[in-house]
Amino acid sequence: MLSEQKISISNTPAVSAAGTKIRHQRLWKTVVFRGLLPLAVILAGGFLSVWMMETGPQAKPHTITRNATLVAVRAVDYSSQKTLISGMGTVAAACNVELKPQVSGEIISLNPNLVPGGHFKKGETLLKIDPTDYRLTVRERAADVAKAESDLQLEQGNQLIAKKEYTLLGETVSDQERALMLRRPQLENLQATLEAARAKFDKAQVDLGRTEIKAPFNAVIQSREVNLGTRVSESSALATLVDTDAYWVEVCVPVSQLRWIQIPQTGKDPGALVRIYDTAAWGDKVFRQGRVIRLKSDLESQGRMARLLIQVEDPLSLEPGQDQPRMLIGSYVRVEIQGNAVASAAAIQREFIRNGNSVWVMTPEGNLAIRPVEIAFRGAEQLLVTGGITSGEQLIITDIAAPVEGMSLRTVDDTAGQTATREPASKGGQS
Repeated sequence: MLSEQKISISNTPAVSAAGTKIRHQRLWKTVVFRGLLPLAVILAGGFLSVWMMETGPQAKPHTITRNATLVAVRAVDYSSQKTLISGMGTVAAACNVELKPQVSGEIISLNPNLVPGGHFKKGETLLKIDPTDYRLTVRERAADVAKAESDLQLEQGNQLIAKKEYTLLGETVSDQERALMLRRPQLENLQATLEAARAKFDKAQVDLGRTEIKAPFNAVIQSREVNLGTRVSESSALATLVDTDAYWVEVCVPVSQLRWIQIPQTGKDPGALVRIYDTAAWGDKVFRQGRVIRLKSDLESQGRMARLLIQVEDPLSLEPGQDQPRMLIGSYVRVEIQGNAVASAAAIQREFIRNGNSVWVMTPEGNLAIRPVEIAFRGAEQLLVTGGITSGEQLIITDIAAPVEGMSLRTVDDTAGQTATREPASKGGQS
């Protein structure tokens, strides 16, 4: 009964309304608490951030020190500059001859120097061919001359007799008849016979002289093709001779550089002076001197370069008092041709020309300036500059890893050693 009574009390309308109200209040408090708490945290965080920004240290500008790049410089100087054209060439014989006899016969004598490398003066005997047959021929021709002279003298006597007979006859005859009566055809025939005999005699003497072979010029023997006892004819090669008075060096140079080289037009015009170096044979600083004598009419086939002939006197140093290195035919040599001068130019080493036609200059303010320049002549080591940089300016001769126009520079004698610039520090930095 009690339990039933309790149940009935709890289910009354008043009790139900009170419970529902209590639950609504609790739910509202929970919603308000959960919504206001994050908002309060956000407001508190914002307030704290503003307070910290207002009360924290202020960013102030400070000095940033930048080190200037250390470089070496050289003052630019304008003056008259000589051009120097470099090239490579090959030594060749100016004159070489394959010697052949003008008569045939057996070689009976050889000069001991007639070996490759042997030297001969002009007119010196190289070898002899057996002259026996040619001496006999000379004697025969001499006899023919004597007989022709005798016949002519006899005919001259007959001429005197015929002339007297014609005078005693006293008849008038034609010119043709008178010539026959005075034996003029016989006289002319014997005169012609005598001239022919004398010519054959002279020819026999010349052939006899040709049995002795002599050097046609000052020469060195390049090769020998005969020996003692060899029988030779007019087509046989005896030896190859090279003139020792001068050698040639054939050099290839760019066509664009020909305008700087003095090339003679005639044999009397002086050519440009040339220094010839054979480093392998003579060393680095030893050279021979020569002159440009001619420009060949065609270009070199592979590189399309012009070809110059340079002549060197006494290449083997055979003249008395000569103490210069000997040149060898076929040697590959380096040459330096002294070209025409540039009236006013600055000589700058090739390594100091940047990107083909620019230089680096240090301005009076200590900054880098990159200048294009006018190049009049490009040599193997130096370039001659005629514009783009003035006399007295400081040319930078040091390589800079990352060159930038206007960058700060210093030299070894710069005691400051650095350049200071003022820039604002990033916001929020420490003082």
